[in-house]
Amino acid sequence: MPRVLIVDDEENQRRTLSIGLKLEGFQVVAAASGEEALRVLGAHAVDIALVDLMIPGMNGLEVARMIRRTFPAVRVVLSSAYHLSARQVERADCGAVGFVPKPYKLSELSSYLRSKVEAPAQASC
Repeated sequence: MPRVLIVDDEENQRRTLSIGLKLEGFQVVAAASGEEALRVLGAHAVDIALVDLMIPGMNGLEVARMIRRTFPAVRVVLSSAYHLSARQVERADCGAVGFVPKPYKLSELSSYLRSKVEAPAQASC
């Protein structure tokens, strides 16, 4: 069962995704900020983190970089309502393995996250 960390400052988004991904067979933990995400990762083993780019304080790119340095086995997928190209994410040099635009279609998000968990480890979007 894949383990996912959802990092999003919007409570409704975290709650909805948590419920939906649990129904899709994921184990889910969540955080409202980058700082909280790093604390959660220290306490819970996860396979992949879905990180919103536009969180207050430490933004999503900074969170991705910290996860890459501190928890290198955790794969990071960035997310935002603002679309970014794969090239833009690559140039950010944050170690993300992908990008998912909001709003989500739960079945597509679930399949995408599973594919990133099962793929060989390498940063590419």
